[in-house]
Amino acid sequence: MTLKVYTSLLLLFLVNSVWTRTVRQVYDELDPEHWSHYTFECPRECFCPPSFPNALYCDNKGLKEIPAIPARIWYLYLQNNLIETVSEKPFVNATHLRWINLNKNKITNHGIESGVLSKLKRLLYLFLEDNELEEVPAPLPVGLEQLRLARNKISRIPEGVFSNLENLTMLDLHQNSLLDSALQSDTFQGLNNLMQLNIAKNSLKKMPLSIPANTLQLFLDNNSIEVIPENYFNAIPKVTFLRLNYNKLSDDGIPPNGFNVSSILDLQLSHNQLTKIPPINAHLEHLHLDHNRIKSVNGTQICPVSIAVAEDHGFYGNIPRLRYLRLDGNEIQPPIPLDIMICFRLLQAVVI
Repeated sequence: MTLKVYTSLLLLFLVNSVWTRTVRQVYDELDPEHWSHYTFECPRECFCPPSFPNALYCDNKGLKEIPAIPARIWYLYLQNNLIETVSEKPFVNATHLRWINLNKNKITNHGIESGVLSKLKRLLYLFLEDNELEEVPAPLPVGLEQLRLARNKISRIPEGVFSNLENLTMLDLHQNSLLDSALQSDTFQGLNNLMQLNIAKNSLKKMPLSIPANTLQLFLDNNSIEVIPENYFNAIPKVTFLRLNYNKLSDDGIPPNGFNVSSILDLQLSHNQLTKIPPINAHLEHLHLDHNRIKSVNGTQICPVSIAVAEDHGFYGNIPRLRYLRLDGNEIQPPIPLDIMICFRLLQAVVI
């Protein structure tokens, strides 16, 4: 019960923590009386909602340049435009910026003026998805908590680009052009508080090196990974959610206890080349194995504890906690073997 509550709190934290803290800061630090110190000019290309005076909406305006940002602005929305450059001039007075959304523009690395991002000392969120970046921009603001760079053309991560980002909790690099050579042993050095790392939809053939130790969510879907190294997860002892769907994992590529990891609660191995269910830990709650090559399931063999223990209600603490099992898209024929139900007494759904 304690683990379940703890997991729920972690999920809530990951989804809402930064936004909640930011909103709270607005009310704590920006008393309405303080607004008298600011002018309420609004760039003619943008919308300034009277009820949200520290936000500036310049999205979907066909802009080719960033307008001058007023000093009062904390939240800046510039997505869905034609912006190619990010220069220092528009941000001269914008010393309070916490959030910038530049998704879906035409920004290249050459279009980002040197040092312009790192000068935004208070920035927490930076969204640069769906642009034309070929490498992670650098240098970055040291206070960043979320960096979203999905759907660019990134094939290179400059050395040391993350080394000072101790507050970063989310790094999203999915759907880029990263090869194994782009992820060196020190690439993620400095990300001491990272909780979510998304490198899905790249061109990796190996598990990435030196994932930050505090990582809770690791997403590696849609790569070409074939092997899980022995004891790989010892270095990330807190990993809770692991996604490896759409890779090239076979039985030979998984060590005997590769996924028998007590911290993992949600394991997704859909669309691989497995012919049997790999050993799992009793703490696992969700297991996705659909669209592999599994022909049969033996509950006695895959049960993390002995069937005798699973049948004994007096050992509830040792009963496997699996609640959801997906096996469709394999070669398994119903009905579900009885020993599966005997072992996994907490199962709420089986898709076969």
